[in-house]
Amino acid sequence: MPVTSARGLFGRWPALGALATLLAACSTGTVVLLPEKNGGDTSLVVKQGDREVLLAEPYAAARQTPFGPRAYHASPEEVAQLFGAALAAQPMRPMQFTLYFVEGKDELTDESKQIVEGVFAAISSRPVPDVLVIGHTDTVGTDQVNDALSRQRAETVRAALIDHGIAPEAISVVGRGKRDPMVLTGEGVSEPRNRRVEIIVR
Repeated sequence: MPVTSARGLFGRWPALGALATLLAACSTGTVVLLPEKNGGDTSLVVKQGDREVLLAEPYAAARQTPFGPRAYHASPEEVAQLFGAALAAQPMRPMQFTLYFVEGKDELTDESKQIVEGVFAAISSRPVPDVLVIGHTDTVGTDQVNDALSRQRAETVRAALIDHGIAPEAISVVGRGKRDPMVLTGEGVSEPRNRRVEIIVR
């Protein structure tokens, strides 16, 4: 479990994913450990003078007192009251999606066709998306063929994003051929998980 330390009213700043926690800590003397959106574990050491407390679960909190930090469990309602405005001002977290393709083509697999509308809708919901589309292939074929195919796959996705209202200038396209496989294989191996386009949205 990663542990980060904090400095400020308590002695050390936290390297937190949510800047809102830092802003509220500066004005209220309170630090709250917010849940990770991906469900992963996280923790935070809060130090005031020579005393410290470990926050190691969602909504674990510490408040500055004359005798050092006092640990307690915050409620979502308290977090909304203390941090609501700053949380609302945060930029959205990056998103990543993967779409898979039919062997040797720039055509989506049936499975990816079923989810592609949801992927594009999620991207379109961001106020100002910045999108990187990276095409990949398996190791069947020459480098030249795979470079062209990976680029064509990425361009196909780019065109679909533009059709869904994403500004063309917000989308960058890269073809990586067979250089960055998701699954390591030998040459000439038809691996479905390597025939993909990765979409990274910031």
